[in-house]
Amino acid sequence: MLEVQFGQSSTPGKLCRSNTDSMGAYIPATRQDARERGYLFAVADGGGGLALGEAASATAVSVLTEEFSRTEPGAMLISLLPRLIETANAAVHERSQELRGETAATTVVACALRHDQAVISHVGDSRCYLVRNGQARQITQDHTWISEQRRRGPISDDEIAASEKRNALLRALGPETEVAADTTALTLLPGDVLVLCTDGVHHEMSAVTIAEIVSQHKTAPEVARELVMRTVELGGRDNATAQVIRVRSVEQVGMYRGNPFRMNE
Repeated sequence: MLEVQFGQSSTPGKLCRSNTDSMGAYIPATRQDARERGYLFAVADGGGGLALGEAASATAVSVLTEEFSRTEPGAMLISLLPRLIETANAAVHERSQELRGETAATTVVACALRHDQAVISHVGDSRCYLVRNGQARQITQDHTWISEQRRRGPISDDEIAASEKRNALLRALGPETEVAADTTALTLLPGDVLVLCTDGVHHEMSAVTIAEIVSQHKTAPEVARELVMRTVELGGRDNATAQVIRVRSVEQVGMYRGNPFRMNE
């Protein structure tokens, strides 16, 4: 069956007095729950001021993990995860109204795992990387002005530096009543490692450096701590949060009339 080792860590960094990032997970308590519901991991980076950012990111992660725990066993993850993000967006938006109408906002990246599949949904610039055979591949695409400009064509470093929009998010949870999450599905292999992180991590280190740290013979909690501590060594200009999900084994399944069955049966 699917077995994973999990670790997470977070730091306010050198320049921030507090931490508006949040992280959380749903870990199944039984083998049956792992097969029928699976695992969920989530990281969020709040913005809009200290109180607003903390409230937004904490609300998003809490809603995602709690709602996932209540889902019907066997729900299709590819459709479930974006629905849960819509629910989290509604909760963050409502939280904004409670805070005297000020806008609370947060990024979010969430990953659900079951059998041999991972489904990743995200809004904003918190990322998911897949590290396989010592190589890191960025699974998510940032919802930022810079990322959009690069998708449209070449843009120079000077043009980026001169733009007032260089740090602007194009999507976030909270500001609007509806938001569109991008969702990707992956087939997992034993030995794969998934890394969920906020921009405080990926702004400080390259995918190559992330792969080097993750590929060490260390436990997932040790790797998570090293990822965030390395951001402090490299500058520590922002809050930094990382979750590390190391895949120990997977369970290949097929589908028959909408129901999964183990391939080795």
